[in-house]
Amino acid sequence: MNDRLPLQPELPAEEARSTLAARFRAVREATMALAAPLSAEDCAIQSMADASPVKWHLAHTSWFFETFVLEPHLPGYRIFDAAFRVLFNSYYNAVGAKHPRPQRGLISRPSLADVHAYRAHVDAATSTLLGDPLVAGRLLELLELGIQHEQQHQELILTDVKHLLSCNPQRPAYALARAPGDGAVAPPLEWIDFKAGLFQIGHDGTGFAFDNETPRHRQYLEAFALASRPVSNDEYAAFIGDGGYRRPELWLSEGWDWVQANKIAAPLYWEDDAGWRQFTLHGMLPLEGDAPVCHVSLFEADAYARWAGARLPTEAEWEVAAAGVAVAGHFVESGALRPQPAGRTDARLAQLFGDVWQWTQSAYAPYPGFRPAAGAVGEYNGKFMCNQYVLRGGSCATPRSHIRVSYRNFFPAAARWQFSGLRLARDA
Repeated sequence: MNDRLPLQPELPAEEARSTLAARFRAVREATMALAAPLSAEDCAIQSMADASPVKWHLAHTSWFFETFVLEPHLPGYRIFDAAFRVLFNSYYNAVGAKHPRPQRGLISRPSLADVHAYRAHVDAATSTLLGDPLVAGRLLELLELGIQHEQQHQELILTDVKHLLSCNPQRPAYALARAPGDGAVAPPLEWIDFKAGLFQIGHDGTGFAFDNETPRHRQYLEAFALASRPVSNDEYAAFIGDGGYRRPELWLSEGWDWVQANKIAAPLYWEDDAGWRQFTLHGMLPLEGDAPVCHVSLFEADAYARWAGARLPTEAEWEVAAAGVAVAGHFVESGALRPQPAGRTDARLAQLFGDVWQWTQSAYAPYPGFRPAAGAVGEYNGKFMCNQYVLRGGSCATPRSHIRVSYRNFFPAAARWQFSGLRLARDA
């Protein structure tokens, strides 16, 4: 949350409150719609320590509004269940104790029905709060943070469910039918040159931003070139065919140790069954060669770039290249639920947004002058600025309204259950 940026300075307080109330309802309904195809059993299981059960996501996003918005700001608010304070706290040490993350799948009670009742309770109370004409300023900003936070968990619901269903030997589909493709193909990869210079990086002050996107600052970049589109599945398959996973000279030391220890030989969800197949949210499908490769770690992305005679971009290079480009692409609203080929486009840089998060070589670190917000919400981003790398652009599981040019996602180098891919860069 950003202490220095107003929520929507161009709107009068009453209009801002009305707009926020509509967005709150829409986002909360969208979360429930993502969970609708799942059974109660689906919603209860945790497939690995990095993932969380859907039931936990549904409860935690409600916990956020209850803890940071309703309890401090709605007079007479009645806590739904005091035990939820611990059960559904994620990492806010200032709030108090929390249930261990790797054990979230052991929470058989409360039931899914109880969590639905919790959401309804929080929704009703938040609607009451938003109906108060005195609600303005910092409280509206806090509500906006809660909405943006829930959109992050919408993407996590899809990525976590995909991992969960992939562990089932029946390879069940999340979506009943595959969204039809449009026959698009990946255009030839070209290099787009950018001149050296001093550039402004970070959020420009218009609308919402997380605190890690600020402050806006100057950064000098040498001349560079960026690939016109992300790396495709076919291109990545060529890397595999050339022994990419067996050549230590291509890998960072820690990455090579990771490959050897975990017997990694392909992106997550790829299976070689007389030809590559890939598990998707629509079940097992033949690999779509022209679609962007996804579910690769930073280690894999970096090794591929070395093999291709290139490198990963820095996050500043990515942001400079994306400046002025419309935020458009295959987001969760498209219903595709998997990366799509770029197809014919007049854009110099295709698929900067949507489809796959794009790894950068940049460590997730504070911008010059960064200060986290005061209080517990200051734990949202700043304390994770260690041993993580930045990804840019959003994915096919990201809500469209959640992404902007300055958005900084971050994960550890070995993470690959997110829709993470890569775009090449090189020195000009």
